[in-house]
Amino acid sequence: MSVRHSSEPTVIIRRDKAGMFQRRHPWVFSGAVRAVKGSPPDGGIVALYDDDGLFLGRGYYNSKSQITVHVLTWDDEPISAAFWRSRLARAVRGRDGLTTTTNAYRLVNAESDDLPGLVVDRYGDWLIFQALTAGIERHKAEIAAFLLDEVPGVRGIYERSDVDVREKEGLPPSVGVLWGGEPPPLIEIIEDRRHYLVDVRAGHKTGFYLDQRENRGTLWQMVGATAGVDHQAAEVLNGFGYTGGFAVAASMGGARTVSVDSSAEALVLAKQNLALNGAAADAHEFVVGDMFQVLRHYREEKRHFDVIVLDPPKFAHNKGQIERACRGYKDINLLAFGLLRPGGLLVTFSCSGLLEPELFRKVIFGALIDSGREAQILRRLAAAPDHPVSLTFPEGAYLKGFVCRVW
Repeated sequence: MSVRHSSEPTVIIRRDKAGMFQRRHPWVFSGAVRAVKGSPPDGGIVALYDDDGLFLGRGYYNSKSQITVHVLTWDDEPISAAFWRSRLARAVRGRDGLTTTTNAYRLVNAESDDLPGLVVDRYGDWLIFQALTAGIERHKAEIAAFLLDEVPGVRGIYERSDVDVREKEGLPPSVGVLWGGEPPPLIEIIEDRRHYLVDVRAGHKTGFYLDQRENRGTLWQMVGATAGVDHQAAEVLNGFGYTGGFAVAASMGGARTVSVDSSAEALVLAKQNLALNGAAADAHEFVVGDMFQVLRHYREEKRHFDVIVLDPPKFAHNKGQIERACRGYKDINLLAFGLLRPGGLLVTFSCSGLLEPELFRKVIFGALIDSGREAQILRRLAAAPDHPVSLTFPEGAYLKGFVCRVW
Protein backbone atom coordinates (compact mmCIF):
# COMPACT_ATOMS: atom_id res chain seq x y z
CA MET A 1 0.00 0.00 0.00
CA SER A 2 1.32 3.45 -0.95
CA VAL A 3 1.46 5.95 1.89
CA ARG A 4 0.01 9.37 1.26
CA HIS A 5 2.59 12.17 1.37
CA SER A 6 1.17 15.18 3.19
CA SER A 7 2.95 17.63 0.86
CA GLU A 8 1.28 16.30 -2.28
CA PRO A 9 -2.17 17.65 -3.22
CA THR A 10 -4.59 14.77 -2.85
CA VAL A 11 -8.13 13.91 -3.88
CA ILE A 12 -9.96 11.41 -1.66
CA ILE A 13 -12.48 9.22 -3.49
CA ARG A 14 -15.73 8.21 -1.82
CA ARG A 15 -15.79 4.56 -0.79
CA ASP A 16 -18.92 3.83 -2.83
CA LYS A 17 -17.26 5.21 -5.98
CA ALA A 18 -13.92 3.41 -5.71
CA GLY A 19 -15.15 0.59 -7.97
CA MET A 20 -14.68 2.82 -11.02
CA PHE A 21 -10.93 2.52 -10.51
CA GLN A 22 -11.10 -1.23 -10.98
CA ARG A 23 -12.47 -0.45 -14.47
CA ARG A 24 -9.71 2.15 -14.97
CA HIS A 25 -11.95 4.77 -16.49
CA PRO A 26 -9.89 8.01 -16.78
CA TRP A 27 -12.60 10.45 -15.63
CA VAL A 28 -13.26 11.28 -11.98
CA PHE A 29 -16.50 13.24 -11.73
CA SER A 30 -17.11 15.71 -8.93
CA GLY A 31 -19.73 13.42 -7.35
CA ALA A 32 -17.05 10.78 -6.68
CA VAL A 33 -14.86 13.16 -4.63
CA ARG A 34 -15.15 13.13 -0.84
CA ALA A 35 -12.41 15.66 -0.12
CA VAL A 36 -9.52 17.61 -1.62
CA LYS A 37 -6.38 17.89 0.52
CA GLY A 38 -3.96 20.72 -0.11
CA SER A 39 -4.59 23.51 -2.60
CA PRO A 40 -4.05 22.14 -6.11
CA PRO A 41 -4.24 24.73 -8.89
CA ASP A 42 -6.52 24.05 -11.83
CA GLY A 43 -4.48 21.88 -14.18
CA GLY A 44 -2.13 20.84 -11.38
CA ILE A 45 -1.20 17.25 -10.57
CA VAL A 46 -2.95 15.43 -7.72
CA ALA A 47 -2.76 11.94 -6.25
CA LEU A 48 -5.91 9.89 -5.78
CA TYR A 49 -6.53 7.84 -2.62
CA ASP A 50 -9.48 5.96 -1.19
CA ASP A 51 -10.86 6.40 2.32
CA ASP A 52 -8.48 3.73 3.64
CA GLY A 53 -5.39 5.53 2.33
CA LEU A 54 -4.84 3.20 -0.62
CA PHE A 55 -3.25 4.84 -3.66
CA LEU A 56 -5.52 4.73 -6.72
CA GLY A 57 -3.85 6.86 -9.38
CA ARG A 58 -2.48 10.24 -10.35
CA GLY A 59 -3.83 12.87 -12.73
CA TYR A 60 -4.58 16.54 -13.16
CA TYR A 61 -7.21 18.53 -11.29
CA ASN A 62 -9.76 21.15 -12.27
CA SER A 63 -12.17 22.71 -9.78
CA LYS A 64 -14.17 24.35 -12.60
CA SER A 65 -15.00 21.15 -14.49
CA GLN A 66 -17.53 18.42 -13.76
CA ILE A 67 -14.61 16.08 -14.44
CA THR A 68 -12.59 16.95 -11.34
CA VAL A 69 -9.62 14.74 -12.22
CA HIS A 70 -8.39 13.30 -15.51
CA VAL A 71 -6.33 10.24 -14.58
CA LEU A 72 -2.94 10.01 -16.27
CA THR A 73 -1.57 6.90 -14.56
CA TRP A 74 -2.72 4.11 -12.26
CA ASP A 75 0.84 3.52 -11.07
CA ASP A 76 2.50 5.41 -8.22
CA GLU A 77 4.88 7.30 -10.50
CA PRO A 78 5.66 11.01 -10.81
CA ILE A 79 4.15 13.06 -13.64
CA SER A 80 7.52 14.33 -14.77
CA ALA A 81 9.12 15.36 -18.05
CA ALA A 82 10.11 11.72 -18.52
CA PHE A 83 6.46 10.68 -18.13
CA TRP A 84 5.19 13.06 -20.83
CA ARG A 85 8.02 12.11 -23.17
CA SER A 86 7.39 8.38 -22.70
CA ARG A 87 3.65 8.65 -23.32
CA LEU A 88 4.12 10.74 -26.44
CA ALA A 89 6.73 8.35 -27.81
CA ARG A 90 4.37 5.42 -27.25
CA ALA A 91 1.55 7.19 -29.10
CA VAL A 92 3.79 8.05 -32.06
CA ARG A 93 5.18 4.51 -32.28
CA GLY A 94 1.63 3.19 -32.18
CA ARG A 95 1.00 4.72 -35.63
CA ASP A 96 3.81 2.74 -37.26
CA GLY A 97 2.40 0.70 -40.11
CA LEU A 98 -1.08 2.24 -39.88
CA THR A 99 -0.49 5.25 -42.11
CA THR A 100 1.58 4.02 -45.04
CA THR A 101 -0.82 5.40 -47.69
CA THR A 102 -1.28 8.88 -46.26
CA ASN A 103 0.63 11.90 -44.96
CA ALA A 104 -2.26 13.05 -42.76
CA TYR A 105 -3.26 11.15 -39.63
CA ARG A 106 -3.84 11.34 -35.87
CA LEU A 107 -0.71 11.11 -33.75
CA VAL A 108 -2.29 11.45 -30.29
CA ASN A 109 -5.88 10.45 -29.55
CA ALA A 110 -6.46 11.87 -26.07
CA GLU A 111 -7.82 9.37 -23.50
CA SER A 112 -7.37 6.45 -25.89
CA ASP A 113 -3.61 7.13 -25.89
CA ASP A 114 -3.62 7.66 -22.10
CA LEU A 115 -3.12 11.40 -22.64
CA PRO A 116 -6.57 12.80 -21.76
CA GLY A 117 -7.31 16.19 -23.24
CA LEU A 118 -4.56 16.08 -25.89
CA VAL A 119 -5.19 15.70 -29.63
CA VAL A 120 -2.40 16.00 -32.19
CA ASP A 121 -2.94 15.54 -35.93
CA ARG A 122 -0.30 15.54 -38.63
CA TYR A 123 -0.90 17.17 -42.02
CA GLY A 124 2.23 16.75 -44.11
CA ASP A 125 4.98 18.77 -42.41
CA TRP A 126 2.63 20.40 -39.89
CA LEU A 127 1.32 19.27 -36.52
CA ILE A 128 -2.06 20.60 -35.39
CA PHE A 129 -2.35 20.67 -31.59
CA GLN A 130 -5.48 20.75 -29.43
CA ALA A 131 -5.33 21.31 -25.67
CA LEU A 132 -8.84 20.41 -24.52
CA THR A 133 -8.33 20.55 -20.76
CA ALA A 134 -6.68 22.69 -18.10
CA GLY A 135 -4.07 20.01 -17.45
CA ILE A 136 -2.88 19.91 -21.05
CA GLU A 137 -3.08 23.71 -21.27
CA ARG A 138 -0.67 23.91 -18.34
CA HIS A 139 1.85 21.58 -20.03
CA LYS A 140 1.37 22.40 -23.72
CA ALA A 141 4.70 24.15 -24.29
CA GLU A 142 6.56 21.20 -22.76
CA ILE A 143 4.51 18.70 -24.77
CA ALA A 144 5.11 20.62 -28.01
CA ALA A 145 8.87 20.50 -27.42
CA PHE A 146 8.79 16.75 -26.84
CA LEU A 147 6.74 16.24 -30.03
CA LEU A 148 9.53 17.82 -32.04
CA ASP A 149 11.92 15.18 -30.70
CA GLU A 150 9.57 12.34 -31.60
CA VAL A 151 8.25 13.43 -35.02
CA PRO A 152 10.82 14.14 -37.75
CA GLY A 153 10.34 16.60 -40.59
CA VAL A 154 8.04 19.03 -38.79
CA ARG A 155 8.01 22.63 -40.03
CA GLY A 156 5.62 23.95 -37.44
CA ILE A 157 3.16 23.20 -34.65
CA TYR A 158 -0.10 25.13 -34.87
CA GLU A 159 -2.66 25.25 -32.06
CA ARG A 160 -6.38 24.83 -32.74
CA SER A 161 -7.71 24.86 -29.18
CA ASP A 162 -10.94 26.57 -30.22
CA VAL A 163 -13.46 23.85 -29.33
CA ASP A 164 -16.52 24.19 -27.10
CA VAL A 165 -15.25 21.74 -24.48
CA ARG A 166 -12.64 24.26 -23.31
CA GLU A 167 -15.42 26.49 -22.00
CA LYS A 168 -16.46 23.67 -19.65
CA GLU A 169 -12.87 23.64 -18.40
CA GLY A 170 -12.95 27.37 -17.70
CA LEU A 171 -10.57 28.06 -20.60
CA PRO A 172 -10.83 30.60 -23.43
CA PRO A 173 -10.10 29.59 -27.04
CA SER A 174 -6.46 29.54 -28.05
CA VAL A 175 -5.32 29.57 -31.68
CA GLY A 176 -1.91 30.27 -33.14
CA VAL A 177 1.66 29.11 -33.67
CA LEU A 178 3.19 27.03 -30.88
CA TRP A 179 6.47 26.44 -32.71
CA GLY A 180 7.97 27.22 -36.10
CA GLY A 181 6.14 28.98 -38.90
CA GLU A 182 2.46 29.48 -39.60
CA PRO A 183 0.90 26.90 -41.92
CA PRO A 184 0.00 28.02 -45.44
CA PRO A 185 -3.67 28.83 -46.19
CA LEU A 186 -4.11 25.35 -47.69
CA ILE A 187 -2.09 22.17 -47.18
CA GLU A 188 -2.29 19.41 -49.76
CA ILE A 189 -2.60 15.93 -48.26
CA ILE A 190 -2.71 12.50 -49.85
CA GLU A 191 -4.66 9.45 -48.71
CA ASP A 192 -4.56 6.32 -50.81
CA ARG A 193 -4.16 8.26 -54.12
CA ARG A 194 -6.87 10.80 -53.18
CA HIS A 195 -5.64 14.38 -52.89
CA TYR A 196 -7.23 17.04 -50.68
CA LEU A 197 -6.59 20.67 -49.86
CA VAL A 198 -7.05 21.35 -46.15
CA ASP A 199 -7.46 24.59 -44.23
CA VAL A 200 -5.90 23.68 -40.87
CA ARG A 201 -6.20 27.21 -39.52
CA ALA A 202 -9.98 27.56 -39.81
CA GLY A 203 -11.48 24.24 -40.93
CA HIS A 204 -13.68 21.98 -38.78
CA LYS A 205 -11.88 20.04 -36.04
CA THR A 206 -8.23 20.32 -37.04
CA GLY A 207 -9.10 20.96 -40.69
CA PHE A 208 -10.33 17.64 -42.06
CA TYR A 209 -12.21 14.51 -40.95
CA LEU A 210 -9.18 12.23 -40.71
CA ASP A 211 -11.22 9.61 -38.85
CA GLN A 212 -13.22 8.91 -42.04
CA ARG A 213 -10.18 7.99 -44.16
CA GLU A 214 -10.87 4.24 -44.44
CA ASN A 215 -14.60 4.84 -44.87
CA ARG A 216 -13.86 7.07 -47.85
CA GLY A 217 -11.87 4.16 -49.25
CA THR A 218 -14.82 1.84 -48.66
CA LEU A 219 -17.11 4.17 -50.59
CA TRP A 220 -14.61 4.32 -53.45
CA GLN A 221 -14.63 0.51 -53.68
CA MET A 222 -18.39 0.06 -53.35
CA VAL A 223 -19.67 2.89 -55.53
CA GLY A 224 -17.97 1.46 -58.59
CA ALA A 225 -20.07 -1.68 -58.22
CA THR A 226 -23.32 0.28 -57.82
CA ALA A 227 -24.59 0.93 -61.33
CA GLY A 228 -26.93 3.82 -61.92
CA VAL A 229 -29.98 3.90 -64.18
CA ASP A 230 -29.34 1.94 -67.43
CA HIS A 231 -25.90 1.08 -66.04
CA GLN A 232 -24.77 4.68 -66.23
CA ALA A 233 -22.47 6.22 -63.61
CA ALA A 234 -23.92 6.00 -60.10
CA GLU A 235 -25.50 9.17 -58.72
CA VAL A 236 -24.25 9.90 -55.22
CA LEU A 237 -25.76 12.38 -52.77
CA ASN A 238 -23.02 13.51 -50.37
CA GLY A 239 -24.88 14.88 -47.35
CA PHE A 240 -23.10 17.26 -44.97
CA GLY A 241 -20.44 17.20 -47.65
CA TYR A 242 -17.99 19.69 -46.06
CA THR A 243 -14.91 19.95 -48.32
CA GLY A 244 -15.74 16.96 -50.49
CA GLY A 245 -14.05 14.06 -48.75
CA PHE A 246 -16.65 11.48 -49.75
CA ALA A 247 -17.43 13.23 -53.05
CA VAL A 248 -13.81 12.81 -54.19
CA ALA A 249 -13.86 9.13 -53.21
CA ALA A 250 -17.15 8.58 -55.09
CA SER A 251 -15.89 10.41 -58.17
CA MET A 252 -12.84 8.15 -58.29
CA GLY A 253 -15.28 5.24 -58.39
CA GLY A 254 -16.80 6.80 -61.50
CA ALA A 255 -19.83 8.42 -59.84
CA ARG A 256 -21.60 11.69 -60.42
CA THR A 257 -22.10 13.56 -57.13
CA VAL A 258 -24.24 16.16 -55.43
CA SER A 259 -22.60 17.67 -52.33
CA VAL A 260 -24.82 19.46 -49.81
CA ASP A 261 -23.52 21.61 -46.96
CA SER A 262 -24.66 24.66 -45.01
CA SER A 263 -21.27 26.34 -45.61
CA ALA A 264 -20.68 27.93 -49.01
CA GLU A 265 -16.97 28.27 -48.17
CA ALA A 266 -16.65 24.54 -47.50
CA LEU A 267 -18.25 23.74 -50.85
CA VAL A 268 -15.86 26.08 -52.67
CA LEU A 269 -13.04 23.95 -51.31
CA ALA A 270 -14.97 20.78 -52.19
CA LYS A 271 -15.09 21.96 -55.81
CA GLN A 272 -11.33 22.58 -55.72
CA ASN A 273 -10.72 19.11 -54.29
CA LEU A 274 -12.72 17.42 -57.02
CA ALA A 275 -10.80 19.38 -59.66
CA LEU A 276 -7.53 18.48 -57.95
CA ASN A 277 -8.38 14.81 -58.51
CA GLY A 278 -9.28 15.27 -62.17
CA ALA A 279 -13.06 15.15 -61.80
CA ALA A 280 -15.09 16.57 -64.69
CA ALA A 281 -16.78 19.78 -63.58
CA ASP A 282 -20.10 18.96 -65.24
CA ALA A 283 -20.41 15.69 -63.27
CA HIS A 284 -20.62 17.32 -59.87
CA GLU A 285 -23.16 19.62 -58.25
CA PHE A 286 -22.87 21.73 -55.10
CA VAL A 287 -25.85 22.81 -53.01
CA VAL A 288 -25.69 25.25 -50.11
CA GLY A 289 -28.49 24.47 -47.70
CA ASP A 290 -29.85 22.65 -44.67
CA MET A 291 -29.63 18.90 -45.34
CA PHE A 292 -33.03 18.14 -43.81
CA GLN A 293 -34.70 20.73 -46.03
CA VAL A 294 -32.77 19.66 -49.13
CA LEU A 295 -33.85 16.03 -48.64
CA ARG A 296 -37.48 17.12 -48.33
CA HIS A 297 -37.11 19.19 -51.49
CA TYR A 298 -35.73 16.18 -53.38
CA ARG A 299 -38.63 14.08 -52.07
CA GLU A 300 -41.09 16.59 -53.50
CA GLU A 301 -39.19 16.58 -56.80
CA LYS A 302 -39.22 12.76 -56.79
CA ARG A 303 -35.49 12.82 -57.34
CA HIS A 304 -33.62 9.60 -56.56
CA PHE A 305 -30.03 8.47 -56.06
CA ASP A 306 -27.99 5.29 -56.18
CA VAL A 307 -25.94 6.12 -53.08
CA ILE A 308 -26.59 8.53 -50.21
CA VAL A 309 -23.91 9.42 -47.66
CA LEU A 310 -25.04 10.99 -44.38
CA ASP A 311 -22.18 12.28 -42.22
CA PRO A 312 -23.86 14.84 -39.93
CA PRO A 313 -22.24 16.79 -37.11
CA LYS A 314 -22.67 15.65 -33.51
CA PHE A 315 -26.36 15.76 -32.57
CA ALA A 316 -25.92 14.92 -28.84
CA HIS A 317 -23.47 16.99 -26.78
CA ASN A 318 -24.75 15.70 -23.42
CA LYS A 319 -27.00 12.93 -22.10
CA GLY A 320 -29.98 15.26 -21.99
CA GLN A 321 -29.82 15.63 -25.78
CA ILE A 322 -29.80 11.92 -26.67
CA GLU A 323 -33.57 11.65 -27.21
CA ARG A 324 -33.62 14.70 -29.47
CA ALA A 325 -30.57 13.41 -31.33
CA CYS A 326 -32.32 10.09 -31.98
CA ARG A 327 -35.26 11.96 -33.49
CA GLY A 328 -32.88 13.85 -35.77
CA TYR A 329 -31.06 10.70 -36.88
CA LYS A 330 -34.36 8.93 -37.52
CA ASP A 331 -35.76 11.84 -39.53
CA ILE A 332 -32.77 12.23 -41.80
CA ASN A 333 -32.38 8.49 -42.43
CA LEU A 334 -36.11 8.10 -43.08
CA LEU A 335 -35.86 10.77 -45.77
CA ALA A 336 -32.77 9.10 -47.25
CA PHE A 337 -34.45 5.68 -47.44
CA GLY A 338 -37.21 7.24 -49.53
CA LEU A 339 -34.76 8.76 -52.04
CA LEU A 340 -32.75 5.63 -52.85
CA ARG A 341 -33.34 3.58 -55.96
CA PRO A 342 -33.88 -0.17 -55.39
CA GLY A 343 -30.51 -1.79 -54.75
CA GLY A 344 -28.97 1.53 -53.72
CA LEU A 345 -26.63 2.14 -50.79
CA LEU A 346 -27.18 4.19 -47.65
CA VAL A 347 -23.87 5.06 -45.95
CA THR A 348 -24.91 6.59 -42.66
CA PHE A 349 -22.94 7.80 -39.63
CA SER A 350 -23.22 9.18 -36.14
CA CYS A 351 -20.29 10.90 -34.41
CA SER A 352 -22.20 11.41 -31.14
CA GLY A 353 -20.09 9.54 -28.60
CA LEU A 354 -22.96 9.38 -26.12
CA LEU A 355 -25.09 7.47 -28.62
CA GLU A 356 -24.17 3.81 -28.29
CA PRO A 357 -23.78 1.79 -31.51
CA GLU A 358 -26.73 -0.50 -30.74
CA LEU A 359 -29.02 2.48 -30.09
CA PHE A 360 -27.93 4.01 -33.41
CA ARG A 361 -28.74 0.72 -35.16
CA LYS A 362 -32.19 0.72 -33.57
CA VAL A 363 -32.79 4.28 -34.76
CA ILE A 364 -31.87 3.30 -38.33
CA PHE A 365 -34.14 0.25 -38.00
CA GLY A 366 -37.03 2.49 -36.91
CA ALA A 367 -36.47 4.76 -39.91
CA LEU A 368 -36.45 1.75 -42.22
CA ILE A 369 -39.74 0.40 -40.85
CA ASP A 370 -41.43 3.79 -41.27
CA SER A 371 -40.09 4.07 -44.83
CA GLY A 372 -41.69 0.79 -45.93
CA ARG A 373 -38.39 -0.28 -47.53
CA GLU A 374 -36.21 -3.33 -46.95
CA ALA A 375 -32.48 -3.19 -46.23
CA GLN A 376 -29.44 -5.26 -45.35
CA ILE A 377 -26.37 -4.17 -43.39
CA LEU A 378 -23.36 -4.82 -45.64
CA ARG A 379 -20.71 -3.27 -43.42
CA ARG A 380 -20.30 -1.67 -40.02
CA LEU A 381 -17.98 1.34 -40.07
CA ALA A 382 -15.82 3.05 -37.46
CA ALA A 383 -12.91 5.47 -37.21
CA ALA A 384 -9.60 4.72 -38.92
CA PRO A 385 -7.03 2.76 -36.83
CA ASP A 386 -4.93 5.85 -36.13
CA HIS A 387 -7.92 6.77 -33.92
CA PRO A 388 -7.61 3.81 -31.51
CA VAL A 389 -10.16 3.24 -28.74
CA SER A 390 -9.01 2.30 -25.25
CA LEU A 391 -10.89 -0.70 -23.86
CA THR A 392 -11.34 1.23 -20.60
CA PHE A 393 -12.74 4.30 -22.38
CA PRO A 394 -15.71 3.19 -24.51
CA GLU A 395 -16.68 6.83 -25.13
CA GLY A 396 -13.71 6.89 -27.50
CA ALA A 397 -15.73 4.85 -30.01
CA TYR A 398 -17.67 7.97 -31.01
CA LEU A 399 -17.82 7.31 -34.77
CA LYS A 400 -20.09 4.51 -35.95
CA GLY A 401 -21.70 3.87 -39.28
CA PHE A 402 -23.46 1.38 -41.51
CA VAL A 403 -23.47 0.59 -45.20
CA CYS A 404 -26.99 -0.62 -46.03
CA ARG A 405 -28.27 -2.10 -49.26
CA VAL A 406 -31.83 -0.79 -49.71
CA TRP A 407 -34.61 -2.47 -51.68
